[in-house]
Amino acid sequence: MAFRRSPIRRTAALAAAATAAVVLTACGGSDSSSSPSSSSSASSGHSGHGMGSMSPAAPSGAASAGQGGHNAQDVTFAQEMIPHHRQAVAMAGLAPSRAASQDVKDLAATIRKAQDPEIATMSGWLKAWGEKVPDDSGSGMESMPGMDHSGSSMPGMMSDGDMKRLQSLSGDAFDKAFLQMMIGHHEGAIAMARTEQAKGSYGPAQTMAKSIVTSQSAEITEMKKMLGEQ
Repeated sequence: MAFRRSPIRRTAALAAAATAAVVLTACGGSDSSSSPSSSSSASSGHSGHGMGSMSPAAPSGAASAGQGGHNAQDVTFAQEMIPHHRQAVAMAGLAPSRAASQDVKDLAATIRKAQDPEIATMSGWLKAWGEKVPDDSGSGMESMPGMDHSGSSMPGMMSDGDMKRLQSLSGDAFDKAFLQMMIGHHEGAIAMARTEQAKGSYGPAQTMAKSIVTSQSAEITEMKKMLGEQ
């Protein structure tokens, strides 16, 4: 199967810019609100990219936790987008050893580079808010953690059967299945992000949602071109 060459570097740049925007929004603005004295502000926030070994930037992320309240939609967004992103990262992790097309491999690398930091960021928000971070548990597929989503209500999620089928493929067959599945997966993430934009209240979460819509829409366009659909 011959795929059309596509400007993956342009998509990578979009994703990198989007991730940078989220980090700047989440960790900046420490002087934009008054003292975080209320219990609500103490429980809301963004704790940066790592909770085990805190980076120098983490304290400022924690300090901004009380700035700008969050609501139930923000919690739902983070708790659902984390496993959604984990599945995309697991799918992308199959590409280096299975894909035939270098474009597919490049796209997979872009997805992992964009979504891994977002998983860490959203996990930090949930911990700062005192909310549960979704477990990263396996479903009997050792190389694909957190993949037991056959009954998931989240849009775009692949079933266990889908994931096992993708894992069994290689070459052109893998490329085609990967692109088709990832288009549906991205469409689901965009729907979730738009709900956050409409109903969320936490600034950094809404900024991330906007970046997801922008970057993943661009990636859908590129994937359709690779499939010859555009």
